[in-house]
Amino acid sequence: MRRHFFGHFFTAERLLAISILSMLLATAFFVRFWNIEHLPAGLYPDEAMNGIDALRANETGNYQLFYPNNSGREGLYINLQALSLFLFGANITALKLWSAIFGTATVLGVYLLAKELWQKRSVALFSAFLVTFSYWAINFSRIGFRAIMVPFILSFSFYFFFRGLRTKSLFSFLVSGFIFGLGFHTYIAFRVAPLILLIITLGCMASYREFLKRYWKHALVFTIGMFVTALPLIYEFATHPEYLSSRSASISILSPAVNHGHLALTLAKTLSLSLIKYTFVGDMNWRHNYPPYPLLDLVSGTLFLAGFVFLIMRVILLAKKRWKHAERNRELMISLFLLGWFFTMLIPEFLTGEGLPHALRAIGTQPVVFLIASLPLLWFGEWLRKQAPGSKVGMVILVGTAIALIPLWNVSKYFLFFANNPNARGAFNENFTAMAQYINGLPDNTHTYVLANAGGTMIDNGLPITAQPILFLTHDSAKGSPEFLMPDTILQMPAVIIPQKWDDAVGKKVQSAFPQATTEPVPFGKNSSESFQIIVIK
Repeated sequence: MRRHFFGHFFTAERLLAISILSMLLATAFFVRFWNIEHLPAGLYPDEAMNGIDALRANETGNYQLFYPNNSGREGLYINLQALSLFLFGANITALKLWSAIFGTATVLGVYLLAKELWQKRSVALFSAFLVTFSYWAINFSRIGFRAIMVPFILSFSFYFFFRGLRTKSLFSFLVSGFIFGLGFHTYIAFRVAPLILLIITLGCMASYREFLKRYWKHALVFTIGMFVTALPLIYEFATHPEYLSSRSASISILSPAVNHGHLALTLAKTLSLSLIKYTFVGDMNWRHNYPPYPLLDLVSGTLFLAGFVFLIMRVILLAKKRWKHAERNRELMISLFLLGWFFTMLIPEFLTGEGLPHALRAIGTQPVVFLIASLPLLWFGEWLRKQAPGSKVGMVILVGTAIALIPLWNVSKYFLFFANNPNARGAFNENFTAMAQYINGLPDNTHTYVLANAGGTMIDNGLPITAQPILFLTHDSAKGSPEFLMPDTILQMPAVIIPQKWDDAVGKKVQSAFPQATTEPVPFGKNSSESFQIIVIK
């Protein structure tokens, strides 16, 4: 009996799928974690702010559900960062570790969801393959932003949802709801995700006879699981309504100040910009993309475009059959789900009138984009089975060559072209990281002063957001953190003053007070041609 069970479970096909999936996961983690300390070069102030809040939480024991600094951020990711910083110290690798983990886990989530939707390992593996080597996915898996949790949450929540739908398992619905509720603790864009649940419900009602009667207990269990995890944050917002106000309100196209009285025209523009980023013109922000290239490579983009057009046509056809002939088809529900997920998680992007296209605000579309891009594989498989043996070989070689271009292009684009592009280094404020490294390397008897004159939003520690990278990266220094210059600061000698932004007027003012002061350039690194200026007073 045992032999029969294991023989059934470990089939050749299943073992092959497990082996390929394992290799994809290992590769995914490698390209997301390798050299993460130095690539991208620099630490963006928003990342550093997360680190500062995490360090403060460790020091005070005050782990918050919502951190109000820097326009407000949900606390789950920051609290996880606090754990890694506690274990590994205040460094960039520890700060970004969870991004690499969640980015890798999303590969598994997409695989499981694709397999559950279509019951085909080949399609599921191809979906996981696309996520593994996507520049878009790799990039955000190497940045310490909380948004990276959204694709992970959605993938696993919907996997357990559809598994529960197939098996009628109450436990699967409970887990699905539990994970979905955690999504509210991740990123503001997730707040629109409940619309996907409404679309799924409508699709299930159209595809399953007496759906509500058969699945009301499952829906109740899902809702309970969701509220168990979401309720603490809901209570936090109820007791601190000021947390609900965010920068997004000022850039919403619903505001007359943004749409200038032309809402429909503005919406058409923002929606168009949001759609073209996948296959035509991408996000122009170097932190989010490699501009002006689209988010998807040529092969993945073509597959997505084909799958997207087919999906729309399929929904129209199946909806027509359901309306005229009362035909119930599970494919209608799946198609509505995919389209509903895509357009719902696009809302945080196209309802804003700033910085479009915007890959970060649309990160919730990431898993479904690769699911849609996998759809042509279903058609190709069906078509291939009908072809003569001779033509099959040629088509397999052609398709295999095209697929091989995906990792070649995306990995080269990130680790070669992006890594060596000065625009990328500037986007992540490599200069602030270089300043922090210089400070950490100074002799212990040197009095170090930082002039936080680079601007930015003021934080509750009395420093602008742009000063946070230096504050974070010098936290574990043997000398302690540098002193930030204030109007009443009394300098102690010998002193080194590091302006975050060089200003000739500042240099002249210091030299007038200290004639012995000299200005010196400091290179960003041993082999770097870029430098920042310091003022040395002996």
